[in-house]
This record gives sequence, C-alpha cells and structure tokens, in this order.
Amino acid sequence: QGQLVESGGGLVQAGGSLRLSCVASGNIFRIDAMAWYRQAPGKQRELVARITFYGITNYADSVKGRFTISMNNAKNTVDLQMNSLEPEDTAVYYCNTETTFGGYWGQGTRVTVSS
Repeated sequence: QGQLVESGGGLVQAGGSLRLSCVASGNIFRIDAMAWYRQAPGKQRELVARITFYGITNYADSVKGRFTISMNNAKNTVDLQMNSLEPEDTAVYYCNTETTFGGYWGQGTRVTVSS
C-alpha cells in the first residue's frame, strides 16, 4: 500500500516563506508527475504547481514568480518553496502523484498566512 505524506505547513506572516515537502512511499511506482493543489474553505481545489518526471513545470498564475516546485533525483519527493506569501494563499495544500497505475493524494497540510 502506498501513501503520500506532506509536511511543512504552518502559520506565517504575509511576506514570509514556507517550504512544503511530500514523500511518496510504499507501493507507488512509475511516477510520471507530482503536483501541489490547494483548497480554501468554500472554494474548489485548484492546481498550484506541477512537475513532470522530466522536470517540466507549470504554475498557477496566482503563484508564478513566488512559488517553486522541485523533485528530488529519486523522483519520490516533491517540494514547494513558497515565498512572498499572501493571505490569499491560505488553504490546505495537497500533494498529488500521477503514475502509470493511477493517481494518489496526500491528506493535506494547512498553510495559514496572516496579514
């Protein structure tokens, strides 16, 4: 059985930084891409950033230039460096992994940005 475990969330002042990490373990193989999504109360879950096995990245317009997604050499960990955080970034952030055999979701880590 595989799982994704997120860490790094917390409370930060506007303008501050956080680094989220997600580690895939267990029966998760053939990872094609990993991504971070977020969901604020009363809103739909949205894609924040995505990175493929080959290092191709894409970002939501709202975070472009502030967030950076990266994957380790083993292709089982994805990080999200979040700089210049804004109150609008407040949400639960979820790790997602795309594999040949389907997708997986983490349980989420909460990010709160105070003004």
